[in-house]
Amino acid sequence: MKEKPTGGARRVKLLHSVREYKKQTLLTPLFMIGEVVCECIIPTLTAQLINSIQAGSTLKDVSKYGLLLLGMAMVSLFFGSMAGKFAADASTGFAKNLRKDLFYRVQAFSFANIDRFSTSSLVTRLTTDITNVQMAYMMIIRIAVRAPLMLLFSSIMSARLGGRLALVFAGFIPLLIFAVVILTVFVMPLFKSVFKKYDDVNASVQENIKGIRVVKSFVREAYEKQKFGAASEMLRKNFLKAERIMAGAMPLMQLAMYGSMILLGYFCAKIVISSGGTELEIGTISGMLTYSMQILMSLMMAAMIFVMVTMSIASGKRIQEVLNEVPEITAPENPETEVADGSVDFDDVSFKYAATAHLNTLEHIELHIPSGATVGVIGGTGVGKTSLIQLICRLYDVSEGAVRVGGKDVRRYDLDTLRAEVAVVLQKNVLFSGTVKDNMRWGKPDATDEEIRYYCRLAQAAEFIESFPDGYDTWIEQGGANLSGGQQQRLCIARALIKQPKILILDDSTSAVDTKTDALIRKTFKEQIPDTTKIIIAQRISSVQDADMIVVMDNGRIDAVGTHDTLLGSNRIYTEVYESQTKGGDFDAQ
Repeated sequence: MKEKPTGGARRVKLLHSVREYKKQTLLTPLFMIGEVVCECIIPTLTAQLINSIQAGSTLKDVSKYGLLLLGMAMVSLFFGSMAGKFAADASTGFAKNLRKDLFYRVQAFSFANIDRFSTSSLVTRLTTDITNVQMAYMMIIRIAVRAPLMLLFSSIMSARLGGRLALVFAGFIPLLIFAVVILTVFVMPLFKSVFKKYDDVNASVQENIKGIRVVKSFVREAYEKQKFGAASEMLRKNFLKAERIMAGAMPLMQLAMYGSMILLGYFCAKIVISSGGTELEIGTISGMLTYSMQILMSLMMAAMIFVMVTMSIASGKRIQEVLNEVPEITAPENPETEVADGSVDFDDVSFKYAATAHLNTLEHIELHIPSGATVGVIGGTGVGKTSLIQLICRLYDVSEGAVRVGGKDVRRYDLDTLRAEVAVVLQKNVLFSGTVKDNMRWGKPDATDEEIRYYCRLAQAAEFIESFPDGYDTWIEQGGANLSGGQQQRLCIARALIKQPKILILDDSTSAVDTKTDALIRKTFKEQIPDTTKIIIAQRISSVQDADMIVVMDNGRIDAVGTHDTLLGSNRIYTEVYESQTKGGDFDAQ
């Protein structure tokens, strides 16, 4: 069953993404316990072997200890290998689920939610941040279990083996704990800043690659290199500060390690000399030295875990911000699952993009569009034309008033139901890497080849598609990079038509095609889809002059509604645009 993104106000915990990898998560520390126990027994067996040799034991006794050590080493290897395997399975599976949950959450966002996170920031959270959390998770279930257990068991075994000599290690433990605390306090804010710089670097790369044609046409490569270099330099400086603090921890760890070994050697030598070699055997000294290494290495591992976890906490918080973001637009309980017709009504609608905005983008919109009508929308840049049509399919919700489709408030519909009946061709044409057929089937996944050809003919796209050597199997690069602007627009229109929607919205979607092709598209709409409500936002008067009604917008309000003949001469804005395009040589009105 296909999983669908859902909304909700619940607080999501990262550990919810462990799911089917709980078994591997639990088995990892269990096998790790086995490995630690084996490693802590081996030095004692080695000490006993050395002491027995010193006492003049036979070959049989030596062989017995040798076989025990070999068996213990093999068991330790088995436990360690299994712990590593399960840790890898658990951490990679956790990261996979977390990445999936994060992506699904983004899919559930409304445009308002997406506006709060930049694209580059979301990319960083889905990649770098999740990788950091994955590494920390693996260390927590493996190394974070190994380090304290090794410290505990090695301390117990060293106390049993060397008695008072084990107190040597106790003096260095507070020093290492102090180092870990200092790391946590100073490094964590730096890592928090680092990930914001990652966002800046990703934004620079994304913007540059997306606009590479503009960059080259304006010969701005040097400027883009400088901008990217500045973002990279800031990232380097922040990482450098963190690395300097972390680098200071290693000498401190080594000081503790070698200091304890020197002190241990001193006390051992003192005991041997004062007792004439009767109180301390060579094997015991060897075992104590091994346990000293294990104890201090476990403390160093603990410090590494703190550093990694500190880094991952910053990443985890950024991931959780997205997971806890509540989609502003969700389907209601018991939603309507059928749209009666393509009628659209705006009942005293006001709208602003953010609740904190001082001014409305749209104010007191009153507009009633009958089903099957062709409506043109004209107005200057930034007057709210695109904002108007985005309310119809609930890409945003109104701030005041109501938008009705098929006689019902759009907020009462199931989102999939509503958006299946409203096809929008936005200003920015988006095509995906794949064949022409693949892109057409975004509109209707089970569309036949004949349906694809039919709707491409309606959108005046069939002629150029069939001129390609591979026809409808022609590969389209990401974003339609291997097509012209006009070709991209016609394919996007065809993709919208194949949905067979009750409402078709074209947001300046024929601006890159010539006037003849534009006229043919409009003629096809009138003849082939008369029952579909068609809303056409355009800059050219010729694109809307045959519409049943034309809406003239100005400064977020409807300035006038009428036909071409009634508006021409009676409405200043419409008349000025018409005259500028007819007397001025048919240029696009702004």
